[in-house]
Amino acid sequence: MAGDDGPAETKKGSSKNSKKSKESSNESTLKQKSPAEFFAENKNIAGFDNPGKSLYTTVRELVENALDSSESISVLPEVEVTIEEIGKSKFNSMIGLIDRERVDTQLYDDYETDKAREKRLVKEARASEIQAKNLASGKKNKEPGVSKVLKARGEASYYKVTCKDNGKGMPHDDIPNMFGRVLSGTKYGLKQTRGKFGLGAKMALIWSKMSTGLPIEISSSMKSQSYVTFCRLDIDIHRNIPHIHLHEKKANKEKWHGAEIQVVIEGNWTTYRSKILHYMRQMAVITPYAQFLFRFISETPEKNVTVKFTRRTDVMPPIPVETKHHPSSVDLLLIKRLVTDTSKKTLLQFLQNEFVNINKNLAARLIGEMGPDFSPGMAVKSVTSQQMVRIHQLFRQAKFDDPSGDCLSPAGEYNLRLGIIKELHPDMVATHSGSAQVFEGHPFIVEAGVSVGGRDVKQGINIFRFANRIPLLFEQGGDVVTRTALKRINWNSYKINQTQDKIGVFVSIVSTKIPFKGTGKEYIGDDISEIATAVKSAIQQCCIQLKSKIVKRLQAREQQERKRSLSRYIPDATGAVYEVLKQMTEEHTTKRKRYKAEETAMLEKVSKLIITKETLKEKLAEHVEQVDYEMALEYATQSGVSEEPRENIYLQHLNPNHSNFIDLHSPTFVFRLIL
Repeated sequence: MAGDDGPAETKKGSSKNSKKSKESSNESTLKQKSPAEFFAENKNIAGFDNPGKSLYTTVRELVENALDSSESISVLPEVEVTIEEIGKSKFNSMIGLIDRERVDTQLYDDYETDKAREKRLVKEARASEIQAKNLASGKKNKEPGVSKVLKARGEASYYKVTCKDNGKGMPHDDIPNMFGRVLSGTKYGLKQTRGKFGLGAKMALIWSKMSTGLPIEISSSMKSQSYVTFCRLDIDIHRNIPHIHLHEKKANKEKWHGAEIQVVIEGNWTTYRSKILHYMRQMAVITPYAQFLFRFISETPEKNVTVKFTRRTDVMPPIPVETKHHPSSVDLLLIKRLVTDTSKKTLLQFLQNEFVNINKNLAARLIGEMGPDFSPGMAVKSVTSQQMVRIHQLFRQAKFDDPSGDCLSPAGEYNLRLGIIKELHPDMVATHSGSAQVFEGHPFIVEAGVSVGGRDVKQGINIFRFANRIPLLFEQGGDVVTRTALKRINWNSYKINQTQDKIGVFVSIVSTKIPFKGTGKEYIGDDISEIATAVKSAIQQCCIQLKSKIVKRLQAREQQERKRSLSRYIPDATGAVYEVLKQMTEEHTTKRKRYKAEETAMLEKVSKLIITKETLKEKLAEHVEQVDYEMALEYATQSGVSEEPRENIYLQHLNPNHSNFIDLHSPTFVFRLIL
């Protein structure tokens, strides 16, 4: 019996175990996510934290793409941004929904019970009664508090964001992948660019798909192209491929070139209005050669906003060029990729042509240092993984010249100064552009401007940060510029009052690799000593310039005050002197006292009223003026006359289409010689 039961129980147990193993194997099945799916689930990484931030980030990404497109073909940028508010009814009609009134009101978040409504009405009536009593007694009423009204979670605000530029445009066949495939782009080389990650407009499309379900619309035409491409598409999140609704060519009758992108997203204009406008203003500061037109169109016309940031100059920074990797900045993975992708045959050619600052002689010396397994003529494709590690170790230990900053495109002191003057109208401004420096093998340049006074500038230190000519508005507290300006600069030593003066601190950092903290590209960490030192030095150089201007202004003010004080006492001094002269005249006429011939002549003029109190007053005033002029002349002779123009002058050449000219650059001006 026992023997009969054993096998049956064993069979049952094995079937249970196999069932469990199948379940566990199903639970541990390996899954894979596409890049689009990853960023859709982690949208905060790309700056799409909430509807308001998503609206701001969408505007930012579209504007920066537009500027890159125009600058790439050396065309003065003209960017138009429109945010149109879309009401619930209009949005429902766009997606094909019919408006429906509420049936069961208790289902909704903003439902108010009879008891709560009665309590609120009693509270409002009591507040109105107190206000009436205060008004009758002459007391000042407090501002009435805003009554809290619950907003349903499903009640969202929608906006159509449109960005149009006059840039390069996009090839017809590339548009679907440029917008519908995450982590695909044209900015992946070692080059100073505004964007790096291939997200940008793609994240706006993903957010549109998540919040509205509506596709993005792109119109684009390249220079000398006879047609305009129109494309309407969305993105297949799970497969990371574009889903094309319409892709066609239209006649380009206006010979327009550029791109126009239109996307409908959920957003919050009310909370992020100031951030978006502040971003546009800062962009006008760092790119004064661009023209921006910003419009907000509301369902309520009184809330419409139109702001135009006019072009201040037509001098553009040079186009940044792609460079090669510096040996000290590469890692093992990058070396392997370069070996795989190189078109060079030998190791000597590979080292000489794939890296900066390695000439033929140095390449030969490096190969000799690597050991007997290496030779200049060995095939680079035959280099093993172990040998790549040896190359990497040598690159980390060897000494190489720093890369030059020739590949970088800073805004330039001239443009930075113009941008600050145009947007802030400060009383005085100083700018400084540092020389190229290096961190981790990457060149960088720090430009700074410091202004005092100005329009719409708050008291204290107002910090404006830029990285690769992008305004940085968020996470300011941990940024290297903020920490340096607030903690490492002794403003008092430069005659600047940190709390009372209106101080603007502008710092722009450009590099082939900006060490952002996080993919949101919001701030630069304070942990890179090379950048922190360069930022401090640039701000200090601006402060030194301002100090000399402030000292001159203080001396001029003291001089005016001294002159004012002397002029104030002229009437009293004149009266006292004239009384003494009259007394002397009486003594002379009564012969009680004799005076010298010169004194007698003067007293006779007093008696004949040739010298009066008024003539004395005029002579004293002339003497004060003469002394003031002589002191000013002596000061100018000693310190040198270096006054700045009283007006900011901008000269346009007569023929705007004239292209035959030479620009001679200086830190503070550009002289244009028209040929």
